[in-house]
Amino acid sequence: MKFLLGILFTVVVVIIGIFVVVTSGVINVGADQAHNPLVYNFLETARTRSIAHASEDIVVPDLEQAEMISSGGADYKDMCAGCHLSPGVESTDMSEGLYPQPPNFTNAQVVERYKTAAGAQQSFWAIKHGIMASGMPAWGASHDDDRMWAMVAFIRSLPDLDENQYTMLTTRIDDDMLNMSMNSDMMDMFDEGSGMAH
Repeated sequence: MKFLLGILFTVVVVIIGIFVVVTSGVINVGADQAHNPLVYNFLETARTRSIAHASEDIVVPDLEQAEMISSGGADYKDMCAGCHLSPGVESTDMSEGLYPQPPNFTNAQVVERYKTAAGAQQSFWAIKHGIMASGMPAWGASHDDDRMWAMVAFIRSLPDLDENQYTMLTTRIDDDMLNMSMNSDMMDMFDEGSGMAH
């Protein structure tokens, strides 16, 4: 009986101690302050295992389709490149200010893990649901699954792209740009025609 009371007393003391530390405000939550290695490893393990468990039943589509890779480029540039970088860009104001540092998706070693089925599942899950207290938003709130899978496909190909290829695959052609291009072509035709008339 004394043994059980001793365990109960210890648990109560630990809970009160944690409560006092948390409510005292002495824990620094600034993004420019690194975690204690023990806390960092605990949080990394919790994140990794949580995403692996939550994503294990996701069905992965064919991510090698050129159409899928190219359609994910513009969304990646708009929503991801500020943190996860692009070819020729080693850091941004956003990526430098985040803790933990977001993975650099131009690095082939980083992206290698996303080329497996489990890695693709986990990448999709993280894009869709986000990650608490990391700066990673839940894009599933505003994007359908097809668009998020296209981003996964694009990320898997990103380390192989140079700056020019990246620019071509990430330029979003909208109606205004198309109209401007057509109007410019028409003006060129008129200018050429009027030059010929003289």
